[in-house]
Amino acid sequence: MKVILLERVGRMGHIGDEVTVKDGFARNFLLPQGKALRATEANRKRFESERTEIEKRNQQRREAAAGIGQGLNGRTVTLIRQAGETGQLYGSVAARDLVEALAEDGYTVQRSQVALLSPIKTVGVHSVALNLHAEVEVTINVNVARSADEATRQMRGEDLTMPSFDDDEDEIVEEEAAEGEDEQDATV
Repeated sequence: MKVILLERVGRMGHIGDEVTVKDGFARNFLLPQGKALRATEANRKRFESERTEIEKRNQQRREAAAGIGQGLNGRTVTLIRQAGETGQLYGSVAARDLVEALAEDGYTVQRSQVALLSPIKTVGVHSVALNLHAEVEVTINVNVARSADEATRQMRGEDLTMPSFDDDEDEIVEEEAAEGEDEQDATV
């Protein structure tokens, strides 16, 4: 199906471009969302008469998204979750969780704007992209930790997903020393 784009849509094109898309994509997404019109002669004339207004609306949306994006770009959101010793979460962190955390910080972001390809299932600091507008994308850091103390340690750059072997090494050295003394006592 041929459509006229009313706003920039991904890598398809810009405002006013006539593109061919699959029928289902046009019927289920582009047309109901108001992102495109069917490419008929009547709609071409309608688009040309309203082009300046459509471009003005798009510019306002882009500027609003850029304003929100300035405050969000590089921001760190901390989420406390239960996890096992290996760092595997007992649940997961989804887009909904990020939207709620950002809302607590005073930012309004829609769940559809969070570009999280798969849920976060491990503790650590993860980068997540937010598509605030077709032309405005920012990245936030999501710090998933088991406690607030662990979250601050992760932000300093410590890797808490690997078990610490320092304590085990000390115990092994002490055990070897004790075994060495036992062997010396047995030979005497």
